[in-house]
Amino acid sequence: MNSYQKEQAQAHAMVHRHLVGLCDETKKALVSQISDYLSFRDRVDAFLSEHFSHVCTQNCFQSRVSACCSRDGIITFFADVVINALISSDDEINTVMAAIQRPDNEFKCIFLGSRGCMWRVKPIVCEMFLCKSAKEDVFGRKPGTKEIWNTLEQHRKRFTWPDRPVLFDDLERYFLDAGYSFPLMYLHNSPGLLRVKNQAKEGKKR
Repeated sequence: MNSYQKEQAQAHAMVHRHLVGLCDETKKALVSQISDYLSFRDRVDAFLSEHFSHVCTQNCFQSRVSACCSRDGIITFFADVVINALISSDDEINTVMAAIQRPDNEFKCIFLGSRGCMWRVKPIVCEMFLCKSAKEDVFGRKPGTKEIWNTLEQHRKRFTWPDRPVLFDDLERYFLDAGYSFPLMYLHNSPGLLRVKNQAKEGKKR
């Protein structure tokens, strides 16, 4: 496995191992904590399925020219791994782990199978990626879709952008408090995101 695969394998295995060891009450509390985010993802999925599914499947998945799914090293947040593990079955986790350990596929993302992404809840960066040509096509033909998409983009920040308390930060903190630390914890490791958090704190003091 390359360095990206090793990092992904370690993150998925660590999160799954921790969650398996939790009592039912604690795990249910974590699932409840992500419920609003899952509802948001359902809305995004419905929008993309209605307006972009045909365009993206034909132009990218089938032709292998995607600017996103053709890369094995997709960006994943630690919270992406936690959320996916919380609502996935053991078989679904094993499928993702097996995909990580396969030899590199030069044509596509290691998580992309014949029926699409193998994650139960794909990483937010993947879900919200729309290439320029797809947006020009759909937004040009369907008035109002651009405004809906912009609203969804803003809603995403309520879970991921740490200028306020957000879910992705909280999930990282939960695992940090449990004694884990991992490079994918970008909201606690990324200089740019740490700067956003510090600026938000300074703004509250004024």
